[in-house]
Amino acid sequence: MENETKQMLEKIRQQRIEKKLSIINLANKVGISHSHLYYIEKQKVIPSIDLFIKIAKALDCSLTDMVD
Repeated sequence: MENETKQMLEKIRQQRIEKKLSIINLANKVGISHSHLYYIEKQKVIPSIDLFIKIAKALDCSLTDMVD
């Protein structure tokens, strides 16, 4: 997995923790299972761009926030 991809996936976890959301809460906001989100955060699954956008919106972040 490329370093940039790993950083993007780590940002999801960091933003979730900063916003004090559990994996279950964020997964419900996005409309996916908590296990799917867990695997994304653990970098076992790479989300589609559409799902990544949904996650960013649920976290109240812009895409640039998520990739910087």
